[in-house]
Amino acid sequence: MKKILIIEDNQDVRENTADILELAGYELCTAENGKIGVEMARKMLPDFIICDIMMPELDGYQVLEELNKSTETSIIPFIFLTAKTEKVDFRKGMNLGADDYLTKPFTEKELLDAIESRLTKYDFLKHEFSQTMDGVSRFMEEAAQYLDLEHLSKDYALLEYNKKDFVFSEGNTANSLYFIESGVVKTFKSTEKGKEFVTGLWHAGQFVGQLSLLSDNGTYIESAAVIEDATLYEIPKMAFITLINSNREVANKFVSLISNDLVEMQDQMMNVAYSTVRQRTAKALMDIHHKGILNNAENDGISITREDFAGLIGTATETAIRMLTQFKEEGLISFDSTRRIMIEEKEALENIVLFG
Repeated sequence: MKKILIIEDNQDVRENTADILELAGYELCTAENGKIGVEMARKMLPDFIICDIMMPELDGYQVLEELNKSTETSIIPFIFLTAKTEKVDFRKGMNLGADDYLTKPFTEKELLDAIESRLTKYDFLKHEFSQTMDGVSRFMEEAAQYLDLEHLSKDYALLEYNKKDFVFSEGNTANSLYFIESGVVKTFKSTEKGKEFVTGLWHAGQFVGQLSLLSDNGTYIESAAVIEDATLYEIPKMAFITLINSNREVANKFVSLISNDLVEMQDQMMNVAYSTVRQRTAKALMDIHHKGILNNAENDGISITREDFAGLIGTATETAIRMLTQFKEEGLISFDSTRRIMIEEKEALENIVLFG
């Protein structure tokens, strides 16, 4: 049963509103002024708050400001009850984060419709979606209902790529976001001298291309190529942009869903900037090993070209080969007959990452 808190200093309005909502099946709590209302909201964490504007102790705007100070209470759907109809009052409340207004006197239907609509949307924002194509499709479907959008596509093409195929190229028009169903994709930027700097290795359940769709120039800011046969879903840019531009809460939820490990990507950039080549080599080996994205099922060896590995650690291919050879001579790694990299001393490699 959903809990609703009514904050209203007029006893008749407070009790009449409570009676309507109790008959509709809601659990009710009431507060006769703003100060008590804030205390009750923090204690009971209701599913919905209905609040008058003109009240003693704290007015409705002050109540909302207080609730916005806490993450737990700031996300609770909140509507104002007001006898005021001036636009400035509506604007002030909406700027503070109110979800809606009900102008006194209101009908029973207006009250129940407002609550039901906001609770439905709140349930969507609380819903956790899996980072799978089913999860993405469910998100798109529920987002379309939330935003009353009929044209939001929920069917996406499944494309097959072979090793070394390009998914998109740096500088080309950014038309799509891609979800990796299977395989491994590298993203990289090309230097002025034609060298590759690998910005990420992405695997099943992750997205590529999202940063480019958010950029201002409308082109891909990096390239993406397959390094292990892959299948990818193509999500049109229009669906992406529609979600980003339609609603702030939906945009934040969608960006969170497709963000992959962007913090990890930033750490990688810092690693390249401040770590030695030896540390970067050890970290790349351990990262790939732990993720298991390029491991051979039979012997757990890492299957990656020396060129791609060099791009991953931000150095020349010759330097990467020399460092791997040095690690082999130290007994930290070995190579099998197909040149796959075998991790022999995990603890020693982790110590190199930490201490050089």
